[in-house]
Amino acid sequence: MKLGRKKKEATASTQARAYHYDVIVSPVVTEKSTAASEQNKVMFNVRLDADKAAIKSAVEALFNVKVSKVNTLVRLGKQRRFRNTLGKHSDTKKAIITLAEGQSIDMAAGVK
Repeated sequence: MKLGRKKKEATASTQARAYHYDVIVSPVVTEKSTAASEQNKVMFNVRLDADKAAIKSAVEALFNVKVSKVNTLVRLGKQRRFRNTLGKHSDTKKAIITLAEGQSIDMAAGVK
């Protein structure tokens, strides 16, 4: 009879870190977002089910910055036709994060 190994359980810190990575999908790098960076704002694509508190805690934990305000918007996916098939792009959610005075995020450096 073989005895199976116990799986190593994830600690609370690794679970929280994985959750923070799951909330933020990708940075938004457009002309509008780079213009907003002059006003101490950064933009991220986030999960559709993420709320403002989860987004704020994820940005503060991953980038070690102080967030003063979070605005969110949901962009509905457009219907598109390819030959005789009707399809739909996925809905996406974007978060505009205002950082506290003196804080900044360098998008080129990436996440630590």
